Amino acid sequence: MRSSLVWMMAIASGATVANLYYNQPLLAKIAQQFGVSAAEVGVIPMLTQIGYAIGILFIVPLGDRIERRRLIVLVTGCTAIALLMAALSTNLLGLSLASFAIGASTIAAQILVPFAAQLCQPEERGKIVGRVMSGLFIGILVARTLSGFAGEIIGWQAIYGFASGATVLLAIVLAKQLPRYQSSLKMTYPTLLRSMLELIQRDPILQATSWIGAMSFGAFSAFWSTLVFLLEQPPYQYGSDIAGLFGFVGIAGAVAAVIVGKIADRQSPGFTLKIGVLMTIAAFLVVWAFGKQLGGLVLGAILLDLGVQTSQISNQATLYSLPAEYHSRLNALYITLYFVGGAIGSYLGTYAWNRFQWSGVCAIGFGMMLLAGLGLYWRQQRLTAH
Repeated sequence: MRSSLVWMMAIASGATVANLYYNQPLLAKIAQQFGVSAAEVGVIPMLTQIGYAIGILFIVPLGDRIERRRLIVLVTGCTAIALLMAALSTNLLGLSLASFAIGASTIAAQILVPFAAQLCQPEERGKIVGRVMSGLFIGILVARTLSGFAGEIIGWQAIYGFASGATVLLAIVLAKQLPRYQSSLKMTYPTLLRSMLELIQRDPILQATSWIGAMSFGAFSAFWSTLVFLLEQPPYQYGSDIAGLFGFVGIAGAVAAVIVGKIADRQSPGFTLKIGVLMTIAAFLVVWAFGKQLGGLVLGAILLDLGVQTSQISNQATLYSLPAEYHSRLNALYITLYFVGGAIGSYLGTYAWNRFQWSGVCAIGFGMMLLAGLGLYWRQQRLTAH
């Protein structure tokens, strides 16, 4: 597999997944413009993540059945249209519908990652997945930072307009650069969906891996969906530009992705998964105790990104060790449940903020990570049984 192709897929993954995260540093500005509360504007990241889960569940599995380049280009074009809808929104309802559409169509990265895993040699799978995922994490970093900083200057609607134009250009590049790949699987669409239900019912490793991923991303989303509200208050009193700069802590996750992939190849994904869960638990203890101090908040955010991304690489390396003809469906199931967890975390985080402020948010994140820890025990028991 050419190195240039790997990095092109990494960049494309980052550019597409970035569309899911532009809203997080902008929520306070959107709430102010529409005259709504933090709880009401919290439906925007929640609907984006629910839409993403639905898109992955019903569209990504088609990567096991139809030509992948065509599917990737098609969904990327749909994302550009949804972003333009968001840019033109004049009320919370319109933006909520557009946010759902953005989530449902922004799924190219979840076709690209298993595509890359299938094109490479088995002994390089962790490393290649880590590289592509590093691009994805950098996309998240850039989205948070760019939208927060630029949103302070040009407004949140201009951010969505810029993203729409950039996504059109990306679709053109993907159409020209990606290799064609037609799966040999012959299966009707209803049968394809039924086979996913059978996979989740019969595979205990998939069950445990999905649970850990969902709880980890739920905790992650609770933190990032409410951080902007914490930073608006004393002792910080920052705007969305400074909130966006917190996205730079995500560079730790991007660097970790490549390193974790290599360690997972040498040791085992289970080894790095334990490290990821423990690191995320530690992150919430830090921000709970020291979140009102800038140093403590930054340290906790770095630990959080490192922990969640380490768990994500480990989980996906585990799934891609299974037969290649299942990869798109396995990824669809895993990422669907992952973002359902994220949607729950976003909602619970904004609810806890309204009721209990930052302590409530930290309690939600810590509680979800304890549940992820139970998933680790469950995973180990299932591996021992098999």
